[in-house]
Amino acid sequence: MKSRIRMLLAPVLTIVMMTACGQEPELIQFRKSIDEFCTKVSEIDTAINSIDAQASDATAQLLSCLDELDMVFKSFAGLDFPEEFDYLEALADESSEYMTEAVSSYHMAYSNNSYNEYTAEYAKENYSRAYKRVQIIIAFLHGDVPDDADLTVEHSDHNDAPDNS
Repeated sequence: MKSRIRMLLAPVLTIVMMTACGQEPELIQFRKSIDEFCTKVSEIDTAINSIDAQASDATAQLLSCLDELDMVFKSFAGLDFPEEFDYLEALADESSEYMTEAVSSYHMAYSNNSYNEYTAEYAKENYSRAYKRVQIIIAFLHGDVPDDADLTVEHSDHNDAPDNS
């Protein structure tokens, strides 16, 4: 998880640092919002990793962190992407939907003072799908085209847009 966060933060911080004077305020605010998203995700990740698994309230702490993460992803999906990155908004929406499903499933996996391995595995898959979409978005924002077998890029006159059919 920590390496995933580092992979997310490095390109974003580079983008933010390269923000030049004279750029459009909308783009500057967008980059700031992306940086805040990645920072918040990193903070939640740190909180999750610091939970004492032996503590009597470990499950409650985990689920609380996941609820917060869900809200952060919903805010991310609500961002108004600048025109040159409009093609990424659908991925942000998908990322949020997958995170919401993951968090809901984790709540079910730990319900009734028990643990359901199959529901937890389903939650983990959705969690991974949410982060995969964020990684793709970050790559495009960084100017890279992700090398992913599940990603098709359509070229248009204005930008490259992912097609996740």
